[in-house]
Amino acid sequence: MAEAALHPPAVVAVLGGGNMGSGIAQACAEAGFSVRVRDVDAPAIARGRLLVEKMLQGAIDRKKLTPAKRDEILGRISFGTDLKEAVEGASLVIEAVFEEESVKRSLFAELAPLVGPTTIVATNTSSLSVTELGQGFPRAGRFAGLHFFYPAAINRLLEVVGGASTDAATLVELERFGYRLRKIPITTADRAGFCVNRYFVPFLNEAARLAEEGVASLATIEEVGREVFGATLGPFELMNVTGIPIAFHAETSLYRAFGPAYAPSARLEEQFRAGQPWAWKASEVEPEKKAAVRRRFLGLTIGIATRLVEEGVASPEAVDRGATVGLRRKWGPFAQLSSVGLSEGLGMVEEYARRWPGNFPVSEELRERAKRGDRTWPLLHVRLEWQGPIAWVLLDRPEVLNSLNSEVLEQLEAVFHVLESDRSVRAVVLAGSSPVFAAGADIAEMEKKTLAEGVDFGFLGQRVADRIERFPTPVIALVEGYALGGGLELALAADFIVAAEGSQLGLPEVTVGIHPGMGGATRLTRLIGRANTKLLAYTGVPVSAEEAYRLGFVVRVVPRDRAREDVQALAETIASRAPLGVKWVKEVIDRGLDAPLATALHLEGESAGHTFGTRDRTEGMRAFLERRKPNFEGK
Repeated sequence: MAEAALHPPAVVAVLGGGNMGSGIAQACAEAGFSVRVRDVDAPAIARGRLLVEKMLQGAIDRKKLTPAKRDEILGRISFGTDLKEAVEGASLVIEAVFEEESVKRSLFAELAPLVGPTTIVATNTSSLSVTELGQGFPRAGRFAGLHFFYPAAINRLLEVVGGASTDAATLVELERFGYRLRKIPITTADRAGFCVNRYFVPFLNEAARLAEEGVASLATIEEVGREVFGATLGPFELMNVTGIPIAFHAETSLYRAFGPAYAPSARLEEQFRAGQPWAWKASEVEPEKKAAVRRRFLGLTIGIATRLVEEGVASPEAVDRGATVGLRRKWGPFAQLSSVGLSEGLGMVEEYARRWPGNFPVSEELRERAKRGDRTWPLLHVRLEWQGPIAWVLLDRPEVLNSLNSEVLEQLEAVFHVLESDRSVRAVVLAGSSPVFAAGADIAEMEKKTLAEGVDFGFLGQRVADRIERFPTPVIALVEGYALGGGLELALAADFIVAAEGSQLGLPEVTVGIHPGMGGATRLTRLIGRANTKLLAYTGVPVSAEEAYRLGFVVRVVPRDRAREDVQALAETIASRAPLGVKWVKEVIDRGLDAPLATALHLEGESAGHTFGTRDRTEGMRAFLERRKPNFEGK
């Protein structure tokens, strides 16, 4: 799990200073990157600078930013018209020019000889093929897509798109870059519409179809669009705000890629040609027609979402994350599918598909899950990734700072259970998928729990922490960002905690009316004593990584931009040692902690003696005498 080299104050070149380019430049500068914006002429440059200044002034007006911070951000951005100067020495070049293939291709042809061999080049496109745009570009493995959502400086979603030739390492670097911009990146394959627009734009088009067919009034369709997805705006107001031409052109692109089921509605085209906003407020809501509208919206959305997964475009988790983060909906398509039940959801999809014979395929996996009686579609909130013999167990709910709910804890327990029987594991790193470990328990879930459910949740957490603590090989907790409440309690169950600079660790449960219940107070007391633990638990005030190191419950503080590299190196060092020696000494330390001194010493001596009967001992000592690196087998 090597940390990406793309981190502040590296240079990011943004080609194009329009609405998207200026927003991208602002986001990069706010994250600490040195940004060079390039546009075609002085008037374009002036417009780009003005757009950034207006956005920052708006943040000041909303009390989100100070004038001093505004000046600091602007100081990181330079503007110019010379392409060579803009990209020289840049770690990342982001193209953000007009959404026209010929324009982008021309720019890439001019750019190709100017960028270095390690530079990543990304196209900010919402509808064009990344693979086709990158054809002929040298070092195709370093060419990818970055789809920022409008407004780019504010919207937290970022689609990371891999073309046919994009290296996996490039996608990892861009994902980490997205997190550095305080965005939530989702990785998608290079298909028309990528992930989110594939189901969002047809939703807008379907609203126009429903009106065209007379299924319901505009006001009814607007209200159902808000209610069914838990959104602030319905489809017509969304188009009024973001632009009806954008919806029409995006749907036209999908139509070219996928056929008649995605054809732009005649009513949408009519509204686009007229250049007028949707007058949905002029009509009345018809309650008796809402159910039919709801079925159409859900059938369409669930149908496309399940096909996205079947086609390998995106994971179910990415699909839902796109809806809740990028579209700011309350629920994603898979959460909605689980809410109505797979059998009912399949019925709505099949009903919708009958409108488009042969052109709106139904997911076979959805059919199979419904046939065997599955009630819900599972979403994974814990990822397992391998770096050689090192297993990285990643808490993966970045949209809520990896907060812990029952599903996360159950999945975490299951992952460690599976790893226990894997002899290839030499060390485990427990971390967050994003640069946050875990900001505590999920209060939205906790608030609804009864007394009995609260007790059960605490014991579930204790059971998971106990499995982590008793895991046979070393477990390193890497804390980045926050490890608060239940997050810190889980980290304390690891063999030790390594924290990135600037991280915050604490037990703030008393601030919401409860106290630690997953074993955190007990484990922390054994590390830093009663008084220091009480101070943290009584006040609920977190401490910095540096203070946690001074207190003794963090063993090492590492640079924030090298945290994963450093922890991987540490884990590899542990993995290179004799596996049985490491495993047995871990057991000696843990068991001896609670035993009388004489018993602990006897346990240590006996265990050490048993290592003399292993092949690893023979190999290790022979390698030492022969001055070579040992080849340990764990036998």
